[in-house]
Amino acid sequence: MLNEQTLFENIKKVEEAILRLKTFEPHDGYYLAFSGGKDSCVIKSLANMAGVKYDAHYNYVGIDPPELTKFIKQYHTDVIWDKPKEKFFPALIRKGFPLRQSRWCCDLLKEGGDCKNRRVITGVRWDESARRASRRMVEQCFKHKKKTYLNVIIDWSESDVWEFIKKYNIPYCKLYDEGWKRIGCLFCPMSSHRKIELKLYPKFENAFRINFRKLHKKRISENNPSAQRWNNGDEMFDWWINEKQKTISSDQKVMFE
Repeated sequence: MLNEQTLFENIKKVEEAILRLKTFEPHDGYYLAFSGGKDSCVIKSLANMAGVKYDAHYNYVGIDPPELTKFIKQYHTDVIWDKPKEKFFPALIRKGFPLRQSRWCCDLLKEGGDCKNRRVITGVRWDESARRASRRMVEQCFKHKKKTYLNVIIDWSESDVWEFIKKYNIPYCKLYDEGWKRIGCLFCPMSSHRKIELKLYPKFENAFRINFRKLHKKRISENNPSAQRWNNGDEMFDWWINEKQKTISSDQKVMFE
């Protein structure tokens, strides 16, 4: 049971978020960046509560957990599914596997969409990471000057998010109840449960292995020195999935690109 002070503070945060959405609402409506995760479910609910105009977009890459895509189809039928110009596996063969220190995948596949001249609502929060702790509530995109971000729940804690979800009975992906802290692309370098994903999604593992073999073969044909670390694509994949990449220094990462 929440005490009075906590309850008051959370209601105030909800009111402030709604006020932000109303204050910065553009004439053409917001572009709402929707991932299907808990934070994006919250910002979408807040946008509905605020009564602002928006169109929600989900960047479908093809390697998200089936539970997540099923959840979006069931509970968020109004969300627009956008597909990147280049699929993940062809990009992996062309660019190499993403590293924790060098993740090309989000920029290329997850942060696309036709929003270069739009005001974008995100679920970015300060307490998610040290990097996000330096973000601001309203930001200009450094790539597209006419694009701005409204990080409407930037000052919310994770407990604020869950309390809001429970208070307003907002549906969320069941993977959270199974212990997942983060829901996104399978085998993401930033994930803390990749080994669990291997057990749960063997078909996805097989698809990754097939394309790592293609990547290794391509690197060998190009006489790329990075390929010499492994005898084949399966060894390359096993190294990558076992998170040994965490030990790579910024100087060393160039040899894998």
